[in-house]
Amino acid sequence: MVTGIRRGAAPAPAPQPPGTAGPREPETAPRTGDTRLEAELRRLVGSVPDPELPVLTLAELGVVRGARLLGPGRAEVTLTPTYTGCPAIETMTADIERVLHDHGIPDVSVVRVLSPAWSTDDISAEGRRKLAEFGIAPPRPHAAAGPSGPLPLTLSVRCPHCGSTETELLSRFSSTACKALRRCVACREPFDHFKEL
Repeated sequence: MVTGIRRGAAPAPAPQPPGTAGPREPETAPRTGDTRLEAELRRLVGSVPDPELPVLTLAELGVVRGARLLGPGRAEVTLTPTYTGCPAIETMTADIERVLHDHGIPDVSVVRVLSPAWSTDDISAEGRRKLAEFGIAPPRPHAAAGPSGPLPLTLSVRCPHCGSTETELLSRFSSTACKALRRCVACREPFDHFKEL
């Protein structure tokens, strides 16, 4: 018997309308065949805040590729960093280990997986909403046009403060390498823009 994980039902994934393209289903969502303990493990791992963007969880950011129980007191988590040299991966690993240790799993292995590469399409709809609410312009989803549809021609970035699309690039890099610094021409407020990857 695996001990330490608090039992409880994991939230059901939100249904998507048929025919809509969107990010890949996060590995923290319950899967067919998951036991309640495995679903709880995935929920715990997915609920860890991102160290650079604490408004998002790792599940919302889309970096958790898997979480599974290997036996009593043993778990393996697979993560894909937002880019190969991401310095936050060490903190993510330590935070995941701490959360699982706190829930009675002493042996935690966090494995980095680089393929398939992380994409901004992996950010959940809730994650995009939270970024905008936090004042960071979220990336445009590449999958929105569908696998064979036309590419959107709109290149404007919407200001998260006033909603204007009249914005200008101030710097290709901001507080982290995955964000650019922009300014709104309408309200004159600077803001971060999560770059499309």
